[in-house]
Amino acid sequence: MFNSRTNRPRVASAMQAAALVFGLAGSASAADLTISNWDGYMAKDIADQFKAATGLTIDVVNHATNEEIMGKLMASKGAGYDIVFVSSPFAEILNKQGLLEPLDHKAIPNLANLYPEAVKLAYDPGNAFSVPYTWGTTGLCYRTDLVKTPVDSWMNLLKPDESLRGKVTMLATDRWLMAAGLLAKGYSVNETDPAKIDEAKKLLIEAKKSLLAYDDTTFYSKLVSGEASLVHAWDGWCNYGITDNKNITFTVPKEGSDLWVDTIVVLKSSEHKADAMKFINFILDPKNHAWAAQNILYKVPNKPAMESLDPALIKQYPTMGTPPAELSKYELLRDIGPAIKDYSRAVSEIKAAN
Repeated sequence: MFNSRTNRPRVASAMQAAALVFGLAGSASAADLTISNWDGYMAKDIADQFKAATGLTIDVVNHATNEEIMGKLMASKGAGYDIVFVSSPFAEILNKQGLLEPLDHKAIPNLANLYPEAVKLAYDPGNAFSVPYTWGTTGLCYRTDLVKTPVDSWMNLLKPDESLRGKVTMLATDRWLMAAGLLAKGYSVNETDPAKIDEAKKLLIEAKKSLLAYDDTTFYSKLVSGEASLVHAWDGWCNYGITDNKNITFTVPKEGSDLWVDTIVVLKSSEHKADAMKFINFILDPKNHAWAAQNILYKVPNKPAMESLDPALIKQYPTMGTPPAELSKYELLRDIGPAIKDYSRAVSEIKAAN
């Protein structure tokens, strides 16, 4: 399975890592809620803010990847956690496993702040078990001063112009690496046909000859320094490059792309479900949800929160202004069931190829 699309490289402190390894999240805690999220994905003073608003205390622990928290949740049946942030395919899996609590919409009136498109997401229409926190897409991020040929196709990444050979990076995680090959071939980002997965694999093995690196965390800094000229990127991460170099821009290839969603879910094992609903309602307050857009430069599916943004922010980072109607045209990443093993096998073969 694939890593989360996180706002910055997420390296937990030694203390956090040790706590997670030894199951601190599952131990007794004086906090009213235990929440697992990616580091930096909420305001640092979120606990103070929430306590001031509700009188409730929270204990925030971090996970580095979707896979990490999924392993813990599957092993413990969710014990020790009240709320977790996971990407949508993983929320879908957790729900299928019976580990998620249905959301109490009456206790979350701020659900009304979501865009209509965010209420119709195919993995959870009506937000029965999850709330979208951030969303975006994947595409090509490049230096307009260094790339002299048009960049409008996944093939510009997979079979780059000669001047770009050795100046290209691709995302390393299974779903996004495979998606580039699948989309270039005209297939679904959720493809399950072994023959089509194999076709994409062969294309990606050939593409490897032109790569500088597979990179999920430092690609935008390579772009800023000029070590790379064209990178495979999540839209929010391209914004970090734009912060440091105005010659960097982002485009979605003409073949289309994925729609990724990071979600908030409540564990059925939670002994504090009512308080968990209060936390979700708190996050969906426009001022609180806008924090994510302002600070991690990811779009949030909260209409009043997005409308509150300074127009200068959207001018500087054009992807922040992508309308939900346009974003929802891209293909939603879904749980692909047993086919995930085929993706993992294909990626292993791609990375092992000479």
